Amino acid sequence: MQNISVKGVKRVPQRKCVGCGEMIGKKGAVRVVRDKDGSFSVDPTGKKNGRGAYICNDSKCLGLAKKGKRLERSFKCQVPASIYEELEKEIDKELTENQ
Repeated sequence: MQNISVKGVKRVPQRKCVGCGEMIGKKGAVRVVRDKDGSFSVDPTGKKNGRGAYICNDSKCLGLAKKGKRLERSFKCQVPASIYEELEKEIDKELTENQ
């Protein structure tokens, strides 16, 4: 994909979902962050400092990421189960808001 910007048209930042591998808009994803201390958190704003990984707002992608331990692979360390639960709540919240 070429990075061509047209004058007056704002480019949408693209991120790769760790669950399905699709390129999605940054606003259409939930971000998981590991900060310098090694603690994990879900970042709905997408602005926290630290290493981030993105998952689509879809429970299927979360299931694929959990089953394949793709967040662990992305962060190169163990991700607590509480983060998966928090992600599930965040995705459910996003889905109910968009309906």
